[in-house]
Amino acid sequence: MAGFRSLARQVRDPRGDLALRRYSLRKCLERFAPYGHRATWDHLCARHGIGPEDREPDPVRLMRALDELEEARAVWLAYEAGFAERRRREKHAGLRRPGAFDDWHRRTWGGHGVARCTDPGVHPTEPLAEVLRRLIAALGSDPGSACPVCADTGIEWRQEWGEKPWAGPVCTGCGIAVPQPALTDRTLARARLPRHRRPAAAAA
Repeated sequence: MAGFRSLARQVRDPRGDLALRRYSLRKCLERFAPYGHRATWDHLCARHGIGPEDREPDPVRLMRALDELEEARAVWLAYEAGFAERRRREKHAGLRRPGAFDDWHRRTWGGHGVARCTDPGVHPTEPLAEVLRRLIAALGSDPGSACPVCADTGIEWRQEWGEKPWAGPVCTGCGIAVPQPALTDRTLARARLPRHRRPAAAAA
């Protein structure tokens, strides 16, 4: 099975068939897709003017989409390297089991769905790398009461049933699943309440 870098080379190959280059970009999303496969593809198409079903897109637009994806992947790989180094230090100090704070990282190893969007058509408009930087910065700071990506205070608890059942806080502004460690306990408790029982957002 081809890896991300091998697929990226295929996307960049100017001698390659455009349909194959597009296919290779889609395959890249099986290795790294911050919003999930469908939402990340929708994001790249919207930002770079690619028709989602266009089998022979403009190669310049295709390359720009790949550049954005690669930049975001570099941000994520740097985060993973830092995480691995921290865990080595913790193990050396006798802390063998990761804390609850690291649950998010374990569920998103490899960067797939790290900023999961439950609705593939609703996602942040900023570049992927910027979204990841904001999430990572939030996880290194004190928990807050707003989405770390768009600063929206509309956070609600959603549950999905499917091949991989999932439940957690979702930003109603940009659509991402917000890592629980980035939110205060009070905000998480408020998100779990039915809408009619929630206090004003400003009080979260």
